[in-house]
Amino acid sequence: MSFFQMVTFPANSYIIVEGKKDANNFYIIREGKVRVTRETAVVGEDPNQVLGPGDFFGVVAAMSQHPQIESATSLTNVSLISVSYDQFGTLIQKSTAVAMNIIRFFSMKLRQFDTTITRLSFRNAVEEDPNELFKIGEYYFQQQNTSHATFAYQSYLKHLPNGQFVPQAKLRLQTINQPFQSPPIDYNKFNRNYKDSEMIFCEHEPGKELFILQSGKVKISKIVNQNEVMLAVLQAGDIFGEMAILDNKPRSASAVAAGDVELLAINKANFEGMVKAQPQLATRLITLLSERIWIAYKQLANLLLKDPQGRIVDTLMTLAEKNRIKVAPKQAYNFEIGTKDLLKMVGLTDPKDELIISDIMKNNKFIRLDMGKIVCSDMAELEKLVQFYHKKANMENKLKKLK
Repeated sequence: MSFFQMVTFPANSYIIVEGKKDANNFYIIREGKVRVTRETAVVGEDPNQVLGPGDFFGVVAAMSQHPQIESATSLTNVSLISVSYDQFGTLIQKSTAVAMNIIRFFSMKLRQFDTTITRLSFRNAVEEDPNELFKIGEYYFQQQNTSHATFAYQSYLKHLPNGQFVPQAKLRLQTINQPFQSPPIDYNKFNRNYKDSEMIFCEHEPGKELFILQSGKVKISKIVNQNEVMLAVLQAGDIFGEMAILDNKPRSASAVAAGDVELLAINKANFEGMVKAQPQLATRLITLLSERIWIAYKQLANLLLKDPQGRIVDTLMTLAEKNRIKVAPKQAYNFEIGTKDLLKMVGLTDPKDELIISDIMKNNKFIRLDMGKIVCSDMAELEKLVQFYHKKANMENKLKKLK
């Protein structure tokens, strides 16, 4: 690792600070102990993590090029390896093990964040479980979507040949005149093609591969409370399905081709070799995971704000940061969304909720509507307003704990 810069910090020094912009470096600990903290505690995560030799921190901000989502202080004198964003490919070539550790850690972290977000956003969401595949089939059968129902029933029979719903699944497949078994997949074949509306994988299905979208679009969705919720539409260059092959858990959502799609499929057996042979793949994957973790953390922080005005302005700030808009005094930005779209993003659907946005605009003249779109005339003022709501929420949480 001699290629990389070695840095030292005395005990009780700040190494990185939450919220700091332009963070281009992340750190691997050589010697000593480092405490990592977050202003917004994530459910199920230790708010004061103590890291030691071999551990790393600051990767999310460095690789996503977004503001820091954590602070790190040295508990002892520490020696660190400092890796910049543009040195990551070299790190992978010199130490595939480090890259694999980061990818596995990010996979686990993202799964944890996604589970918490799903639980807070959709109260009745079901934990991933292959037994649920029959219910997915039933949902699509009732929707008269026979191709998706067929996929789910066949997947259920494949993974649970002695499951309790085997007779019902077989009966359904006979009803829609479909075979009990799906066509076999050649896992040695890297390139895959899917037709419009064809299911690539189904939520709750055990996963063996991650996919890189070469051309076309893929819809990612989840069934919650007997409704199909669209989570994302992926474009060429996007990677998906990576968590299933990294943490051995069933798929947390379904992927369906939107138009004709060409994919590159990578399985567990060849994944590490692929990372070693193509460092740009690992760089792309970690950049993507960093972006997703950053967004997931911002979503979690938003969901923990009780004040709806706070959630609305925080969502605006996240949208601006996601689009890498400069935050400076008198810096204007048109969000290109109306009030209804903004309210949907924070889960407010009552028509009366538009009054909340009216109040925000009345009390903060730098936020206004222009041709039906929300515009901010001073991004620095918006940032101050968001910080006010987060500080207020943190104070309320501290007071609650004291009681």
